[in-house]
Amino acid sequence: MDRRVIRVTVWGENVHEKRQPEVRAIYPQGMHTTIAEGIKKHLGDGVEVRTATLDQPEHGLSEEVLSATDVLTWWGHMAHHEVEDRIVERVHERVLGGMGLIVLHSGHWSKIFVRLMGTTCALRWRDDDREIVYTVNPGHPITRNVPPVFIIPQQEMYGEYFDIPQPDELIFISSFRGGEVFRSGCCFTRGQGRIFYFSPGHETYPVYHQKEVQQVIANAVEWAYSPPKPRYATSTCIHSPLGWYEQL
Repeated sequence: MDRRVIRVTVWGENVHEKRQPEVRAIYPQGMHTTIAEGIKKHLGDGVEVRTATLDQPEHGLSEEVLSATDVLTWWGHMAHHEVEDRIVERVHERVLGGMGLIVLHSGHWSKIFVRLMGTTCALRWRDDDREIVYTVNPGHPITRNVPPVFIIPQQEMYGEYFDIPQPDELIFISSFRGGEVFRSGCCFTRGQGRIFYFSPGHETYPVYHQKEVQQVIANAVEWAYSPPKPRYATSTCIHSPLGWYEQL
């Protein structure tokens, strides 16, 4: 594997943190900062991490930023509709071209994830529960240094049915007090890009401070990183008149 430094952009809405004191108390610098710090803690000199937020010009995701991003993490919730379609198009193109994408928690309803999945991405939910996360694909790189089972003491319940395509690989499932289960860690490939969805991370609980959650996200960044490959056409159709074969 190419061992060059992985360039990571951590994107967050940063809306709850501004509007809700209880969220700001848990994440005084924003969830995106805590997520970024967790990645740097676990991957050290192997990563360069920047953050971007909704309120920045172009949501912090300019052409220049995305062209210098190997893996993008995405957390959104109450402002999905405020993300400009032209930025979604830009991210979509980069994923097809090989950029990794880690979608977290309520990012399941983000414009970019719904577009990449091609489904509603709807699910069952309930606030204020406890989550037990089970590894169902031991040996997968995303499970490195993660316990076979771990508990998130306070969490929003996400339950089945989760309207997503069949994952390429299922890494984690979760259970809750009400008897619900959920596919909480799912891998996909779109074009040349690797995508990982990981559900833990409600804004009113300190989930992104938890070491197991930080480890999973860091592992996912390494897994989603894809060394640059020769580009091939992903968004254009090639006209192919009769006779091209005979000219080879």
